[in-house]
Amino acid sequence: MADTNGFSNSFSLTDEIADIIRDRILKGEYKIGEKIKENQIATELRVSRTPIREAFKILENEGLIEYKPNRGCFARGFTKRDIEDIYAVRKALEVLTVEWAVSRITPEQIGQLESQCDLMEFYTRRKDSKKVLSINTDFHDIIYNATGSRFMAQVLRSYKDYIEQTKRVIFYNQEYLQEILVEHKAVLDAIKSGDVEGAKAAMGNHLDQSRRRAETIYKLQD
Repeated sequence: MADTNGFSNSFSLTDEIADIIRDRILKGEYKIGEKIKENQIATELRVSRTPIREAFKILENEGLIEYKPNRGCFARGFTKRDIEDIYAVRKALEVLTVEWAVSRITPEQIGQLESQCDLMEFYTRRKDSKKVLSINTDFHDIIYNATGSRFMAQVLRSYKDYIEQTKRVIFYNQEYLQEILVEHKAVLDAIKSGDVEGAKAAMGNHLDQSRRRAETIYKLQD
């Protein structure tokens, strides 16, 4: 149920304001270097400045805005180079991760991956982007866990926030849901058959396509 300002009760007001500003930055509605005006947002959303300032702190910690003393907050977002770097690192790590997972995964974990793909297909048909995003995260987490590597888990956690930010806008774009599902099924099929090279190729293709989707959606600047 929404409150009088139109915000749901499931998140704090600060979190919801941060979500709104974050999506605008990631979609390029705020250009890199553009000042994000506190009073303008307060008027538009009909809220006080306190939760906006708290939202700014969240986004500053995420690296999406920059606070300049006596000047205000400015959008940072992602540049084309940022996206290239994020996906280059992600592809290198996750291709290695799936290689390790193929030889170490348990039947129970394969069953979990199958369940996630079934759920992804169900919610893809319903065009429920938020559910698909959540299921996608769980799918990859199962593969990470299947490696049994504490070191790999730590490395992946260190950059997971950046990945979640890039995925957020991609998964909200419904036109990509079906192709994302197909890519995950290809990874699952290769893992189930114990095909190491096939799993690496499927994961590499998935991440190449994810990068393409990110570059298409974001209004990237060098």
